[in-house]
Amino acid sequence: MSSQRLTQTQKLLQKLSPQQILIMKLLQIPTMELGTRVKEEIMTNPALEEGEDHDYEDDNNENINDEVDTFEDEQGDDDRYDPLDDFDDYLKDDDEDDAAYKYAVNNSSPDDKHYEAPITNEATFQDSLMEQLSFRNLDEKKRKIGAYIIGNLDDSGYLSRPVSGISDDLLFTQNLDASEDEIREVLEIIQDFDPAGVGASDLQECLLIQLRRRNRENPSKDCENAILIIEKYFEEFTKKHYDKILSRSGMSDEDFKRALDLILSLNPKPGGSTGSVAQSHDYIIPDFTIINNGGDLELQLNSRNTPELHVSKDFLNMLKEYSQGKDNKETREAVSFIKNKIDSANWFIDAIKQRQDTLYVTMKAIMEYQRDFFLTGDEGKLKPMILKDIADKVGLDVSTISRVVNSKYVSTAYGTFPLKYFFSEGLVSDEGEEVSTREIKRIVRESVENEDKSNPLTDDELTAILKDKGYTIARRTIAKYREQLGIPVARLRKVL
Repeated sequence: MSSQRLTQTQKLLQKLSPQQILIMKLLQIPTMELGTRVKEEIMTNPALEEGEDHDYEDDNNENINDEVDTFEDEQGDDDRYDPLDDFDDYLKDDDEDDAAYKYAVNNSSPDDKHYEAPITNEATFQDSLMEQLSFRNLDEKKRKIGAYIIGNLDDSGYLSRPVSGISDDLLFTQNLDASEDEIREVLEIIQDFDPAGVGASDLQECLLIQLRRRNRENPSKDCENAILIIEKYFEEFTKKHYDKILSRSGMSDEDFKRALDLILSLNPKPGGSTGSVAQSHDYIIPDFTIINNGGDLELQLNSRNTPELHVSKDFLNMLKEYSQGKDNKETREAVSFIKNKIDSANWFIDAIKQRQDTLYVTMKAIMEYQRDFFLTGDEGKLKPMILKDIADKVGLDVSTISRVVNSKYVSTAYGTFPLKYFFSEGLVSDEGEEVSTREIKRIVRESVENEDKSNPLTDDELTAILKDKGYTIARRTIAKYREQLGIPVARLRKVL
């Protein structure tokens, strides 16, 4: 006879609130794109306004909040939520002096004109795609899906975000319930835009999109062979194992050569042909500036694309009027709608401030850790540094530091660098000195640049060169560094 038992277990589950997720997403956005994100929020939330609110009294604001609280208490509403209540450990509290940068960071200094992007009438890559989208006969929902997909294309024109992720993002950011099938339908429309190949998930799909369009417009045997190569033998193609393709496909040498020439004429990065946000004008807006002032390093956070934001006075007044009105269903619905918009506006403003705080303290820690480099510009003075080093220094999670570092740049007297440039692991030389793996990669890169192209250096030979310089490193490690530098194996570097 079996017995049933009722047991109780306790589990600790950590679930991020929508406000926390918003902060995480904003952390990943570089300065160049932040202005666009702010404008999107202003367009979707009428309670959020740009500019300083000089003529609105704090006392009036407090009175309105008091009245709303009273109204909600009478309705038994105890579900109001402060997005930062369970987020106290997200940021370390800074002294007011340390946080003062938020109010004067590169907004009107006469020395900051190097931040200005060149004025141009040239359409960006995304502008061109949005224009093509407007020509299609799509309903409002599909237009929103299309605009979101276009906004998520990288500089090469690829869509690395999975369809399932886009579905989740649309639901969260725009309250738009779009199925994966609906997103794929719109994606196929975008993949038919010019330049050919946009919207692909990877290089293989990018090339196939171009070849299939060319074959529809001008069918040929060469195009069919090229499609066969990319569809069936893509791995062999990327490794230049042409002999394997010939033997397995049954093509003649001449047919294969024509198909190969056709493939090599395609555009592997369609996003770069019209010009992307970052590439079309060959400029980068740095997120930070470090100034060497007589041996004292000064850090500035670029807030040019971060406008002053405040909650709409009209919405606050409407909330006051409705909260003092009659207690009926229409009034409660109106108060709920207005308050949700005001809460969302406040949450967004708080999230922007959190973003600025986090960026500043993280970059300050990097600047202090790599002080010798920022004083001299000497790459050899870069210390081994990993994300955990900075996370421990500022008291933030490693994943948070990773979001800050992603796609951010710092301007220095020695050039503009991506933040990822300053991170590298360390190893110990034969003399017992700890050196950055960046130094090892520098030697590998320079050795390859100076090699005999008719007889390129193998990984074993690169290992021997490093050993002669006092770095005893395994060949497989050298191969890893070579791959990280984007350097092909010796066989693929050989020039006949």
